[in-house]
This record gives sequence, C-alpha cells and structure tokens, in this order.
Amino acid sequence: MASFAAAQHLLPASTFRSSPLLPNRPSISSLSYKPLSFSSSTAVVFLGFGQVAIEFKDRGSFVQTAAVRHLMGSLTRTEGLRFAVVVARFNEVVTRLLLEGALETFKRYSVKEEDIDVVWVPGSFEVGVVAERLGKSKKYQAILCIGVVIRGDTSHYDAVANSAASGVLSASLNSGVPCIFGVLTCEDMDQTGEPVEYPPVQ
Repeated sequence: MASFAAAQHLLPASTFRSSPLLPNRPSISSLSYKPLSFSSSTAVVFLGFGQVAIEFKDRGSFVQTAAVRHLMGSLTRTEGLRFAVVVARFNEVVTRLLLEGALETFKRYSVKEEDIDVVWVPGSFEVGVVAERLGKSKKYQAILCIGVVIRGDTSHYDAVANSAASGVLSASLNSGVPCIFGVLTCEDMDQTGEPVEYPPVQ
C-alpha cells in the first residue's frame, strides 16, 4: 500500500515545502497527515488546508473490482422477434450480396423468414428516412440498414455518406429502435470486395 513515507522518498524534497504562492502556509512537515488508500496504487493525504492525491501507476497490473460490470449482447433466443432490413438499390451489385449475407446470418440464428421484412429504397441517402418510419411503427426489435457509397470525381460522395450516417443515427434516436449501420463508404469498387474487370491496357 502506497504510503506518504514512500512518496517522500520518491518525490523531490521541493515537492513537500510550502508553495511560494501560499507564503503564510506552514510546511507540510509540520502538519499531521492521514493517508487514505482507495487502491494499492493511490494514497490521499489530508492536510490542514486541503488534500493532496498521490497516485502510483503500475502499468503491469490490472485490478478488476466487483463494481465494474461488463455488458455484452448475445442473441440466443429469437422466437417472437421481428427484424427489418432497409437496402439501397444504388450499387445493387454489392448491396444484394450484403443482403444475402444478412439473411444467411438471420437464418443461422434461427430467425424465421416470415419475421424479416426487406424494404428497398433508391439509394443510401434514403435509408435513414425509411428506417426511422419502420422503427416508429414499433413492429421490429432491430433494423439493419444496407447501402454502398463509392467516391467519385465530385463532392457528392461526402454529402451522401454523411447524410447516410447521420440519417441512420437519427433513426435510432428518434424511434428508440436499434438501427444498425451497414452502409459501406468506399474509395472505389475494389474496396467493396466485388471483383471488377478493368479494360486491357493499350
């Protein structure tokens, strides 16, 4: 347990003299102190005019206390749960593959097909609007939002990508239903994982 004596040994002597900003204060050596430890690495010294916390950090140790709770979701029972998937048609060659992967995952967790509704929208920009409407219907426990935005030669990419992200976030906040952000924002088609055939170099 860290003690004041250990602090005196480790810290320079000037640390324990009265501060020049407080010339009328007595030196720390003339005051009584009472160490109060909160952990094996922290000591709080109470002085006549306040308190000083001295902390010693041990980078190689990790203290786990009963007060720390770790919360982690796990989907093990899906009976009675309904889900919606909002999918953008733009870049459908990629979004359809993402949808197939999502449906396969639902199936793996025993979600029935009749408990999944798929809603197609024109593009990623519209995903958040529809997701919010579905969330406010209170028919679904969660909504998965799928889209693909690929950077072009203009600033249109930034507008759509930012709007898609904020739209899905707003849908969650305004509806109270978790809306999962599954919109890919890529520099080019290669980053989507979809193979692309380039014309031969002349």
